[in-house]
Amino acid sequence: MLADLLFLLFSSVLLIAALGVITAKNPMHCVLFMILSFFNAAGLFILLGAEFLGLLLVMVYVGAIAVMFLFIVMTIDIDFAVLKGKNTNIVPMGILVSAVLLLELIAGAWGGMFHTPQQQTKPVMQEENAQILGEVLFTDYVVPFQGAAIILLIAMVGAIVLTHRRRSGVKRQDITKQIQRKKSDCMIVTEPPAKSGVAAAYFVGKGVEK
Repeated sequence: MLADLLFLLFSSVLLIAALGVITAKNPMHCVLFMILSFFNAAGLFILLGAEFLGLLLVMVYVGAIAVMFLFIVMTIDIDFAVLKGKNTNIVPMGILVSAVLLLELIAGAWGGMFHTPQQQTKPVMQEENAQILGEVLFTDYVVPFQGAAIILLIAMVGAIVLTHRRRSGVKRQDITKQIQRKKSDCMIVTEPPAKSGVAAAYFVGKGVEK
C-alpha cells in the first residue's frame, strides 16, 4: 500500500515537473523543473528496485548536467522574442512526435507490457543490483572497465592541454616577475606645486606637457 502511494506521488510530481519544463517561460524555471523531474524519476527507479540507476540519475544528471545547464543559462544572453518566433516553426513536428509516442504507449499497454507479474509464493533473497554490478565489473569485465577509465583520463588531460596552449595576444600571469617587482617600479614620489592636482604632477614628472 505504501509503495503504491509513493509511486502515485512520484509519478504525479514527475508529470507536473515535465509539463513545467516545456511550458515555463523563464529558462531558469525550466531547469529547476527538470531537476525536480530527475529527483522524482530517481525515486521511481528506487521503488522498482533499481537503486543504482536512481543514485546514478541524481549524481550524474542532477549533480553535473543540471548544474551545467544552470551555469549556461545564467551566463548567456537569451533573446526570448527570437526563441518564441522559432518555436512556432517546430510546433507541428512536436505534435507529430508526441502523437507517435502516445500511440506506442497505448499499443504497449494494450499488449500487456505494463501488467505486473504474478508474485512468487516463496520469497527469494536477492542481492542489491549495485553490489551485483560492482562484482561483475571488477571481476569479469575488469580489463574493459579499466581501459575505459584510462581513455577518459587521456581525454580529460588532452582537453586541459588544448585549453592551456600558448596563444598570442593573451595576457598571462608571471609569478616570478611579480615577486621580483620593486617599489620603484610601481611608485613615483613627486612634489606637486601649489594649487595643482596629483595627476598634473604625475605628468610633469613624466615629462609630458599639459
